[in-house]
Amino acid sequence: MAQYNQPLGGNDMPRFGGPATMMRLPTADTAEGLDACFVGIPMDIGTSNRAGTRLGPRQIRDESRMLRPYNMGTGAAPFEHLQVADIGDVAINTFDLRKSCDIITAQYNDILGHGAVPLTLGGDHTLTWPILRAMRNRHGPVALIHVDAHADTSDEMFGEKVAHGCPFRRAWEDGCLINDKVFQIGLRGTGYSPQDYDWGRDKGWTVVPAEDCWYKSLAPLMTDIRDRIGDAPVYLSFDIDALDPAFAPGTGTVEMGGLSTWQALEIVRGCAGLSLVGGDLVEVSPPYDTSGNTALIGANLLYEMLCALPGVPRR
Repeated sequence: MAQYNQPLGGNDMPRFGGPATMMRLPTADTAEGLDACFVGIPMDIGTSNRAGTRLGPRQIRDESRMLRPYNMGTGAAPFEHLQVADIGDVAINTFDLRKSCDIITAQYNDILGHGAVPLTLGGDHTLTWPILRAMRNRHGPVALIHVDAHADTSDEMFGEKVAHGCPFRRAWEDGCLINDKVFQIGLRGTGYSPQDYDWGRDKGWTVVPAEDCWYKSLAPLMTDIRDRIGDAPVYLSFDIDALDPAFAPGTGTVEMGGLSTWQALEIVRGCAGLSLVGGDLVEVSPPYDTSGNTALIGANLLYEMLCALPGVPRR
């Protein structure tokens, strides 16, 4: 175990001290030599309502100081099997969203070139499109598990093709996705027409509205998704607004009637056994997260993604 990086423990340094990294892990300049890495994208220039997600990565890292290395629920001990570090933030161009997307793709091409699995702290949801372009460059088209209150398949927002409501339409246009292995979970709220979710359905995507998740375990759903994805490379994109605002109010576009935290755990833990090649946790907006709980939930879900990666045994 000694050859792997370890989070700084709470008995070695009080949890309100130590490095301001994800889980107080060591830092690295690049992904060279890493099996997985945490990387931040401090961006909110793609948001359409409440801003603030540019501060999300920093707040998620801060709240992650509460996390410990052993997963009591699943038995996973990722830091005994993977070399992991926090490689810092992508230096986006905060005045140009399209240039920022190209910067993100280039940096993720480099991360994936080292063979590391990136787990991303967002940042608004626009960032998933340039990441998926890098995934396509490395793996070809990938399966997708997209957890969100919104479909994010708009063609335009205010006349712009690049925004946080458009990433999965752009990813589809760029040939990033395996259409019969795309799953959207938790969609809900008001819309502009009865057909708002049908664009993805028409492409062969599976849409699971939030109403279909109420009052039930999502473990059977994840069993079906694993069977349907098989051994294809899969990317997990988790928008924190998929959760009901009772759990996660600190986000820009809240919708009532969302998923619970235990359903979120079932989804992420249900990805174990898949060929998970990357994941992101997006849309945490600290200005609306007065307790810090939204960022703390985000940090926990990113840790659960790490625990679900290939090469991490579970009970």
